[in-house]
Formats: sequence, C-alpha cells, structure tokens
Amino acid sequence: MCYCTVLLNRRLAKRCIIVDAKHIPNLISVFRILLVYPVNYLMLDRQFGPALGLFILAGLSDGLDGFLAKHYHWQSRLGSYLDPLADKLLLVSSFLTLTWMGLVPVWLTSTVVLRDVVILSGAIAYYFLLKPFEGQPHWTSKLNTFLQLLLVFSVLFSQGVRPLADNLLLALGNVVFITSLVSGAIYVRVWGSSYWRETHPQS
Repeated sequence: MCYCTVLLNRRLAKRCIIVDAKHIPNLISVFRILLVYPVNYLMLDRQFGPALGLFILAGLSDGLDGFLAKHYHWQSRLGSYLDPLADKLLLVSSFLTLTWMGLVPVWLTSTVVLRDVVILSGAIAYYFLLKPFEGQPHWTSKLNTFLQLLLVFSVLFSQGVRPLADNLLLALGNVVFITSLVSGAIYVRVWGSSYWRETHPQS
C-alpha cells in the first residue's frame, strides 16, 4: 500500500471520528431519557436513595452534554430537541410520581404541567401560523427548571437520606409555583409580541 493511500485512509478515519464525536451530546440526552423509567420505578418502590442517585446522574449528564455541545461546537438541530425533551420527561414524570405518592401537592404539579402545556401549545401554534420560533430560553425559564430540579432533589433527599423541614419544602414549592406562573406568562407575552410584529410589520 503506497504512502498516499495510507495518508488518505488516516484522514478519512480521522474525519469519521470527528463526525461521530458530534453525536456524543445527543447520545447523552438519549441516555437521560432512558433514566426516566428507572428513576420513577425506584420512587414508586420507595427506594428513594437509589432514585436520588440516578436523578443526580441525570443532572450531571445534562451539564455534560451542554458543556460538550458548546465547548466543542457539537450543537445540532436534533440536540436542540432532545436535550429539553429529556429534561421535561424527567421532571414532569418525577412530579407526577411524587404527587401520586402524596409527596408533592396536586396544585403544584398541576401548575408545572400546565405551564409546559401552554409553552408547547404556543410553540406549535407559532410554528403552524408563522414559522419555527427562534430565540433563547428566557432566564426565568432556566431559573424555573433549576428550582424544579432542586425541589425533586430535596424531596428525594428528605425521603431517602435525611428528613428536611416541611417548611423548607413548602417554601421551595411556593417559589417553583411563582416562577412557573411568571415564566409561562413571559413566554405568552414574547410570542404574542413576536406574532404581532410579524403580522403587522407597518404598525
């Protein structure tokens, strides 16, 4: 085999490795989706310690795929859907399971789910009426997601590791309730303003 052929094969192999590496964040997101079932199964089985461990692992994987995507420029359209989908599946299912077990109040989970339904419905309506909505998540939405994660973590920690004060969990739940309402309302306002600008350019 001549030198040129060897060099060409090495370049092709290197290129294939680079292409494959770009899928790592998406694979991590898929892994996080696969964790949804065991986390909820362990909660229903009242194995809160192992459930907390997997929940922490899911959170760490979320940070890892975000870091890899941004640091190495491995962002993709598929990843822009998989990452938030994995987060929502884990959070919403956890809230529903904990509410079923009587550990999170119904009014709070209803608000969390309703917020996501409103945001998803708004995105779908905007897509069909105009075009895909292009914009970064509002900081209140990121704060709300963090607080939801913190609340689920706190409940699992309280049940599986060391009991936390009821007032602390109640206060955290109230903050999640408020940020859910505020962030949901902001999305509705942003979409409404954007729709008005697109349909009334001369106004």
